Amino acid sequence: MGQGTTANGRFSGGAGGGGSRGGSLLFPRGRQIQKTFNNIKITILCGLVTILVLRGTIGVGNLGSSSAEAEQQALIEETNRILAEIRSDKDPTDLDDANGDTFNPNVTYTLGSKMTNWDQERENWLKQNPQFPNSVNGKPRILLVTGSPPNPCDNPIGDHYLLKSVKNKIDYCRFHGIEIVYNLAHLDKELAGYWAKLPLIRRLMLSHPEIEWIWWMDSDAMFTDMVFEIPLSKYTNHNLVIHGYPDLLFEQKSWIALNTGSFLFRNCQWSLDLLDAWAPMGPKGPIRDEAGKVLTANLKGRPAFEADDQSALIYLLITKKEEWMNKVFIENSYYLHGFWLGLVDKYEEMVQKYHPGLGDERWPFVTHFVGCKPCGSYGDYPVEKCLKSMERAFNFADNQVLKLYGFRHRGLLSPKIRRIRNETVTPLEFVDQFDIRRHVSSESRS
Repeated sequence: MGQGTTANGRFSGGAGGGGSRGGSLLFPRGRQIQKTFNNIKITILCGLVTILVLRGTIGVGNLGSSSAEAEQQALIEETNRILAEIRSDKDPTDLDDANGDTFNPNVTYTLGSKMTNWDQERENWLKQNPQFPNSVNGKPRILLVTGSPPNPCDNPIGDHYLLKSVKNKIDYCRFHGIEIVYNLAHLDKELAGYWAKLPLIRRLMLSHPEIEWIWWMDSDAMFTDMVFEIPLSKYTNHNLVIHGYPDLLFEQKSWIALNTGSFLFRNCQWSLDLLDAWAPMGPKGPIRDEAGKVLTANLKGRPAFEADDQSALIYLLITKKEEWMNKVFIENSYYLHGFWLGLVDKYEEMVQKYHPGLGDERWPFVTHFVGCKPCGSYGDYPVEKCLKSMERAFNFADNQVLKLYGFRHRGLLSPKIRRIRNETVTPLEFVDQFDIRRHVSSESRS
């Protein structure tokens, strides 16, 4: 189960269980032990392979080189087998997998026990636990939630870019007083892939009543304006804030009218009800396949594929507009989601003309690499183009962080940095001038 950590390094307990058919809240003990042994095996095997290579290099292997080569090959094969086993969702020692509940496609899927009085229960809890306020320094508490699959990436470099992406999010949260959870667990075996965020968001709402807003962000999205802050006061009468365009949603019924790669849910009964209404198209297998056909038939431009969470939400809001839309804020005055292809090649121009803190097309708040899938073995765009673009986005944002320390990247494609000002005996003047937190505070007062 994934652990969450706040921006200042505190750990919060992992998000609990998912849907009513999702099984246990924690990974079975057998799986944990098995994976621990696998990691130990890999370490030992790598050591033995190194020894064998050294033997051959220094000439000791003359006493039986053919035997050593055979042994080395066997070790390599065993290592590959263990890696394949770790990447697999199956564990032969996990009895819960073998005896798990059988999903019944004839019963409407639910995320869990129906909640009907969450607003009152949460209000009472907050009164009884004043040490856990839902606002700090007058600002509602936000929990940024992101994550990735529990297995290693198919493409080895994908793990490197996942690390860069989470580093970017931690930096932003650190500057803005936001807590962060990074999840690696599938909380509900029926809602994998695009849909895994739904049971996670629900569980975090119920487990953290002190949090006012849950902010989901995909792992392939990065903050590229480290100064801009979401104007929460704008959404006093709304419970869902999502990037999109009303005309595309209701006039064209486009399948890209909204983007679920970055959105905010208020922690309230309304949000729990919307999650319950959203989830039934998500169970993998026949239900998701059939729902995909309905979505493709009703949403303009949607290719034929299984139901995804974004299309399902768009369809729900179109067909149940009167029920839901009065609490949905469709945001496009800044880039809560900014499609990468139109942005990454303009960063140098942005630096010349504008400054961070704008959040819109002049200096995008979020750059989202839709269609790149750096962790997977496929994508909609060439891998090289995606990785170069992600490197540019990361370094563009990182330069805003490094500026306080007197450094910047040598170029937007370079991990190396260079000094941009000399050391001084009066360092606090640079803190006053360059600290992002100070810019945020001054903008909040103005």
